[in-house]
Amino acid sequence: MDMMETFRQTYLEESFEGLAIMETGLLELPPGRPDSEKINEIFRAAHSIKGGSGTFGFIEIAGFTHVLETLLDEMRDYKRDVTQESIDAMLAAVDVLRDMLTRLQNHDQIDEVRASEVQARLEAILGGSASNINVPEAAATDAAVKSEAPSSWVIQLKPEKGLLKTGNEPIRIFRELQTLGNLEVTAHTSNLPGIENFNPEELHICWTLLLSGMEIELEDIKEVFEWIDGDGAEVIIEAPITSESSPSSQTSLSESAVTQQSQAPETAEKLPEVSRAASKEPASVQKKGPAPQQDGSIRVNLSKIDQMVNLVGELVITQSMLSQFGDQAEQNPDSTEWIDKLKEGLTHLERHTRELQESVMNIRMLPVSFAFNRMPRIVHDVSQKLGKTIELVMEGESTELDKTMLEQLTDPLVHIVRNSIDHGIEGPQDRIAAGKPEKGVVKMAAFHQGGNIMIQITDDGAGINVDKVRQKAIEKGVIDPDINLSHDEIVDLIFHPGFSTADVVSDVSGRGVGMDVVRRNIRGLGGTVEVKTKRGEGSVFTIRLPLTLAILDGQLASVGSQTYVFPLVSIVESIQVDKSLVKGIAGQAELYKLRDQYIPVIRLHNRFGVNDAKSDLSEGLLVVVEEGGRRAGIFVDDLLGQQQVVIKSLESNFMKIEGIAGATILGDGKVALILDVAGAVSNHKTANAEKLAQIDAAA
Repeated sequence: MDMMETFRQTYLEESFEGLAIMETGLLELPPGRPDSEKINEIFRAAHSIKGGSGTFGFIEIAGFTHVLETLLDEMRDYKRDVTQESIDAMLAAVDVLRDMLTRLQNHDQIDEVRASEVQARLEAILGGSASNINVPEAAATDAAVKSEAPSSWVIQLKPEKGLLKTGNEPIRIFRELQTLGNLEVTAHTSNLPGIENFNPEELHICWTLLLSGMEIELEDIKEVFEWIDGDGAEVIIEAPITSESSPSSQTSLSESAVTQQSQAPETAEKLPEVSRAASKEPASVQKKGPAPQQDGSIRVNLSKIDQMVNLVGELVITQSMLSQFGDQAEQNPDSTEWIDKLKEGLTHLERHTRELQESVMNIRMLPVSFAFNRMPRIVHDVSQKLGKTIELVMEGESTELDKTMLEQLTDPLVHIVRNSIDHGIEGPQDRIAAGKPEKGVVKMAAFHQGGNIMIQITDDGAGINVDKVRQKAIEKGVIDPDINLSHDEIVDLIFHPGFSTADVVSDVSGRGVGMDVVRRNIRGLGGTVEVKTKRGEGSVFTIRLPLTLAILDGQLASVGSQTYVFPLVSIVESIQVDKSLVKGIAGQAELYKLRDQYIPVIRLHNRFGVNDAKSDLSEGLLVVVEEGGRRAGIFVDDLLGQQQVVIKSLESNFMKIEGIAGATILGDGKVALILDVAGAVSNHKTANAEKLAQIDAAA
């Protein structure tokens, strides 16, 4: 069962990849004369999904995909044109298949109502008039050959005794054959042993199958048996019976079947109701009850595995070298020669460990295209709904990011892209009136910068109307009417929970549940999001993310007897405090004049209740950090050094603490807390925004 579950998960993962290929191909498929290369690519993906579904008893997927496959088949045979209607229907079919596979993966019930609606839509297109085009001679020949395909096939299935032990079951094969046509099954039980010798794990039955229907291809039948033919069973596909077959050929074939049945007339059982029985039998994946946790998987380039194996080999050699030093120390306790060699061995160990760590982390890295590839469909659907023409440009899709981060990044990207199309890009008439091309452009780019991954979403729309944002914020009570905010601070209000500038609530946007979720999710990944906008020219959303969630380059700092870790990427500089540059009331709205800018001072010992820490600003240091384009100074006793730390979740192991992103274990065995710099700065800013604005204005 474990092996079958492994195969099942592999099929589901490969099917999701096939759906991505289908979706991309459909979005790139131009209406009109079928593009044979694109159609074949889409058809192969659909056929692979259908081909494996019967093996695991997913008869709903097999039946649904068969209709989609038929439509694609007519297109690749040049029997019908590609229309926008058919493209939209096939995209809807991709959505249904993705939902089916997701539910099967979670062992949930399939949404048969939605599947039936889309299947009826596909069947309506198939039932409509097909556009006859100038069919190339080769295609016409293929179509003529196909139209003469036999109406029935006789198949002899003779499995080996151990077939069941390989995870194959004949009933699943029969279900797959049912998707090709009508199936009649005759079971031959003459070789069944007596009850005293019966082994339920062995198979002693063979079958004669009669498969009938229109345009059944030999290759389709062979594909059903490809997992067992010659390696678990003998499969004989006999000469087909056609409506034009001569009486003699039909007679000889019938005689062959009779001969087989005459070997054991009393034990040959005909099973004409196999289709109905199979359809009534509930699939195992539809059983009620708690769904087992599914382990994720990842495809890894073989070169990465080879590199890791080599590094493990180096570690083994180093370990062997170090183990010899203990013997030498016991044999020559007065000698110091072994100490120098020990230091050299430890240096090798440190290097190999670091390289192995980088190699292991590299295995988890996937190209950001896994998240980007969803965007063409989003742009297609939203732009059609809003009546806009949008061009999506993607750059840097090969940039790699940690798999876990990539999975959690998709939803924030979807929110930003949808908002760019809805709020950012103007309608066609407005763009023409503004002297812009009718087609709007949304650009997504990913690149490395300073040890981080940067993702930018740019649009050439109208930009953010800061006056409208400010007015909406006042109406909703987010800010006081008298408060003086800069351009960037007003733009930052779009991330406030429940905030929206949409005049009309729609299913695209306007409910105010998008951008605050974006910022919260990205902060949860240890990243930041910033917005730059110019009225009439467009907006740029910039997401900054660490390379991985597991390892952090940190700056250690002491606050009293406690040690805290600052993410190194958040630190701008660290400075000695000049008390003459401190403004405000101690402990409330302290500000420090850093060159020409006042920045708030955050005292960690007050925030986390550390009683033995320094309280005089002149005795410690200010660590200047930046979040969302704004800076703050975090007061600490001293800086201890920089090192890579392994992040441990505090929430899953203990509880969630505001201002703390996680914890780590230092070399001396002590636990150090990792600061959530973005959260700390944002919370402090919110609490002291009005006081900061008043002092800034007075200065």
